[in-house]
Amino acid sequence: MSATNNEKQKQPAREGRFKRFRQRGAGGTRAGGPARGGIMDGGRPGGPLGGMIGGDKPKDLKGTLRKLLSYLGSYKIALIFVTLFAIASTVFNIIGPKLMGGATTELFEGIMAQIGGTGTGPDFNVIGTILLSTLALYVVAALFQFVQGFIMAGVANKISYRMRRDIDAKILRLPFSYYDKVSTGDVMSHITNDVDAINQSLSQSITQIITSVATLIGVIIMMLSISWQMTLAAILTLPFSVGIIGVIVSKSQRHFGDQQKYLGRVNGSVEEHFGAHSVVQAFNGQARAQEEFEENNTILFSSAWKANFLSGLMMPLMNVVGNIGYVLVCIIGAWMAIGGSMQVGNIQAFIQYMRNFQQPIVQAAQISNILQQTIAAAERVFTFLGEDEVPADVTDALVADPARIKGAVDFEHVRFGYTPEKTIIKDFSAAVAPGAKIAIVGPTGAGKTTIVKLLERFYDVDSGAILVDGADIREYERKSLRGLFGMVLQDTWLYSDTIAENIRFGRLDATDEEVRHAAAVAQADHFIQTLPGSYGMVVNEEASNISQGQKQLLTIARAVLHDPRILILDEATSSVDTRTELLIQKAMDNLMAGRTSFIIAHRLSTIKNADLILVLDEGDIVEQGSHEDLLAQGGFYAMLYNSQFDVGEE
Repeated sequence: MSATNNEKQKQPAREGRFKRFRQRGAGGTRAGGPARGGIMDGGRPGGPLGGMIGGDKPKDLKGTLRKLLSYLGSYKIALIFVTLFAIASTVFNIIGPKLMGGATTELFEGIMAQIGGTGTGPDFNVIGTILLSTLALYVVAALFQFVQGFIMAGVANKISYRMRRDIDAKILRLPFSYYDKVSTGDVMSHITNDVDAINQSLSQSITQIITSVATLIGVIIMMLSISWQMTLAAILTLPFSVGIIGVIVSKSQRHFGDQQKYLGRVNGSVEEHFGAHSVVQAFNGQARAQEEFEENNTILFSSAWKANFLSGLMMPLMNVVGNIGYVLVCIIGAWMAIGGSMQVGNIQAFIQYMRNFQQPIVQAAQISNILQQTIAAAERVFTFLGEDEVPADVTDALVADPARIKGAVDFEHVRFGYTPEKTIIKDFSAAVAPGAKIAIVGPTGAGKTTIVKLLERFYDVDSGAILVDGADIREYERKSLRGLFGMVLQDTWLYSDTIAENIRFGRLDATDEEVRHAAAVAQADHFIQTLPGSYGMVVNEEASNISQGQKQLLTIARAVLHDPRILILDEATSSVDTRTELLIQKAMDNLMAGRTSFIIAHRLSTIKNADLILVLDEGDIVEQGSHEDLLAQGGFYAMLYNSQFDVGEE
C-alpha cells in the first residue's frame, strides 16, 4: 500500500459511508434489518381496499397539515402546473363521451334515414372527423395526465429526499438519552415507512383529489347539459353507493388491521427464529417455534381472508347499483327519444358519464383513509423532528487542542442517573495524572461504563464536575472534546467496506501508509497480509468473514490512527481466547504508551500493572490503589480477584 494522489477525491465518498456508519452506531446496535414492531407497523396491505385501513388517527391535524404544507410550499409553481394539467386532462376526458355521442347520433340517424328512404345513409366523413377529434382529445388528455404525474412524482420524491435528509441529520443530533427509550426499529421506521407513506400519498392522492373533484363537477355539468331528468335518476343511486362503501369499509377495517398486525408478528417470528437458529436447535425449541408460527399464521390467514372477501364485495355491489341506475336512465332516455326530445347518441354519452360519476365516489372513500394514514405518518415524522436535541455548546466554548492537552482528568463529586428515579453514580471523586493508566473494576451494574459515557459527554452529570486539564468538560466544544478520546470497546464497530477504510475511520484524511503503520502498531498488519485482498478485502455486512479477535485488532488500529490524548478500553479482551488476548494486550500496551488510559475489565489479571485501580460498587469508589496494595488490604478487590481464581479452579 502506497500513498495515492487522489486522497482528497476519496473524502466525500468516505464521509457518506462514515455518516451512515455513525447512524448505525447511534443506538448502540446496527440497523441492518427491520426491528420487530418497527418497519412492519407502517406497511399497507394489498387488496382492493389496501389503502383503506383506518390506521392511527392524527392527534394534531392542523399542526401537522401546516408543517406538511410548509414542505409543499417550496414547490408552489410545480403544484400550480400539476393542478392545471390535472384539470385540463379531466376536462378533455369529460368532453370525449359527448363527441362520441355525436358520432353515434350521426350513425343512427343516417341508418334510420336510409331504411326510411329519406336519405343516403350515414355521413362517414362527419363520423371520421368526430372520431379523429375524439382521439386527438384523448391523446392530449393522456399527455396532460403524464406531465402532471411526472411533475408530481418529482415533487413527492424531492419532499421525501428532504424529509430523509432532515431525519438523518436529526438522528445525529439527538442525545443518547433519546435512544435509551426508543428502539432502533422505531427510529428506522420514520425514515422508511413513514416517509414512503407520505411519498406515495403525495404522488398519487393529491392528483387523485384534483382529478376526482374536477371529474365529479364536470360530469354533473355534462349530464345536466344532456338531461336534468336523467341526471336526477343517476343522483338517486348516490346514497346507495355511499352506503355500500361505508358498510364495507367499517366491516373490513378491523380485519385489515388484524391482517397487518399478524403479518408483522409472522415476519417478526420468522426473523427471531432465523436469527437465533442455533439457540432454537440447541434447546430443542423447534416445536415451540413452529407452534408460535402456526398460531400467528392461522390468525393471519383468517383475518386476510375476511378482509379480502369483504373488500371484494365492493365492486360487484357497486356494479349492481350502477346497473340499476343504467336501467332507470335507459328507460327515461328511451321515453324521451320516442318523444323526440332526446338523441340516441346523448343516451350513449350519458351512460358513459354515469360510469365516470361513480368512480370519484369510490376514490373519495379510498383517498380519505389514505390521507388519514398520511397525516398520521407525517405527524410521527414531525414529532421525531421536534425532539429535543443535544444542547448547544456554551458561548465561547473552549477548543481542545490535542497538542496542548496533557491528559489530566479529575472527577469531583460526580452524581448521575439515567433517570431521575434511579441514581447510578452517587458520589464519584478521583484524580488522574497525565499519562496514568487507570483501571476501573467492580461487579456488573456498578457504573463502570457509565463513567466512560460521562467522560465523552454522551450524558452530562447531574451534579459535580469532570475536569480535563483543569477545565470542566462542559466548557469544551463537544466536537473538539471527543477528538481527545479514543475508544476500544467490547462490541466492535465495523461496516461493509475494505479493511483499510475501516481503519481509516479513525482519521479520514489518513494516507495508505499511515493506515498500514497504525495496523502494524496494533499487531494487525501480519494477519491482514494473509487475508485475500489484504487491506483491500471487504468486510461483509455482518463482519462475519473475520474472527472476533481480528475485529478487535482492527478497532485498536483505528484508535492508533486517531492518536488520542485519552484512551478508553472497555472490556476489549473479554470475548477472545487467551492467545489472542495476549496479542491484543500487546497492541493495547503500544497504544497506551504516553496516554492517559481508562481500562474497564472483568479479568482482573489483565490490569495488574495499572497505576491506579478504582474499585466501584453501587456507584461509589469503595477502594483505590495499586494491585498489590489492594490485595494486601484483603477487602472488596481482593475478594473479586480471588473469586475469579476460585471459580477457575472449581
